[in-house]
Amino acid sequence: MLDKVIENNRVTIIGEIVSEFEYSHEVFGEGFYLVNVSVNRLSDMVDIIPLMISERLVDVTKDYRGMKIEAAGQFRSYNRHEGERNKLILSIFVREFQFVEDEDVPEEQSKSNEIFLDGYICKPPIYRKTPLGREIADILIAVNRPYGKSDYIPCIAWGRNARYASGIEVGGHLQIWGRVQSREYTKKISDEEVEKRIAYEVSVSKIDVIEEE
Repeated sequence: MLDKVIENNRVTIIGEIVSEFEYSHEVFGEGFYLVNVSVNRLSDMVDIIPLMISERLVDVTKDYRGMKIEAAGQFRSYNRHEGERNKLILSIFVREFQFVEDEDVPEEQSKSNEIFLDGYICKPPIYRKTPLGREIADILIAVNRPYGKSDYIPCIAWGRNARYASGIEVGGHLQIWGRVQSREYTKKISDEEVEKRIAYEVSVSKIDVIEEE
């Protein structure tokens, strides 16, 4: 049984490896590598999600592109310094990992991308409506890790969940169920230059406020 601190951040995905392993960093002599996995949505779209995986779990010198995997772990964030700015980098920190065959993959695509988070709102939710009238709320929650660290996870809620989330104050204790998704956007670098980037967030399917005793 995983300890309670780990229980507050659980994610499982099933998808296809679509990149080679890229070295990220080392901790106490253990190398960690990033690899991208394509995960199907219920629609025809896919999410490309980065996994952070230890060289002790898999042979990172091999090219596994095209192979299906199931991975479980936590959705984690860290700040990377880029010049004078910090950039929030998100990836799934893998604790368990296995290759799977197509027949092992659940028919319900919703079962191939599941996340549960238990954390605290750390900035006021941003509520807005799209030009077509769809309600959206952006939520940033802090999920505690052992040893006093936290992960800062951007979440996006829709419709009734968005209205509900918009009324929750900073410091509110939430539990969120949903899926990890990737989203392309463009960032203006200068008057002439625009750069394509990818954001990662949790698309919320259910949200509960936990009343503190």
